[in-house]
Amino acid sequence: MRVVFLKDVKGKGKKGEVKNVADGYAQNFLIKNGYAAEANAQVMSQLQGQKRLEEKNAEAELAEAQALKERVEALTIELTAKSGEGGRLFGSVSTKQIAEALQKVHGIKVDKRKMTLPDGIRALGFTNVPVKLHNDVSATLKVHVTEE
Repeated sequence: MRVVFLKDVKGKGKKGEVKNVADGYAQNFLIKNGYAAEANAQVMSQLQGQKRLEEKNAEAELAEAQALKERVEALTIELTAKSGEGGRLFGSVSTKQIAEALQKVHGIKVDKRKMTLPDGIRALGFTNVPVKLHNDVSATLKVHVTEE
């Protein structure tokens, strides 16, 4: 029996896939539990409509991420921290502090986990912080740390 998977089923198929499975398995498990539906014309047209909608949303999301990249790369975040001799900071500036400053000053909300900074910033001066905005879009945020 041909079925369209409505949810991911481990070892059998992913959501949106059309596959042939045994009749008993389809009737007694997949369809009964809502994991799949029989692949008839109505369900197939619904699936096509959903795929078109998802593609449209993905394109809009990508365009939004590229616009955000332009805004982020034009900015410089100013932070202050206590420092000792030679410009070394007491502690470090974390991605959480950078994300909070970006939200507070410029109104741009970026998750701190999207910033790829292995360790915190431990010195005064300018630092480029890579920010992953989308799977295909990455931006570089300039952070300027000054002495308190």
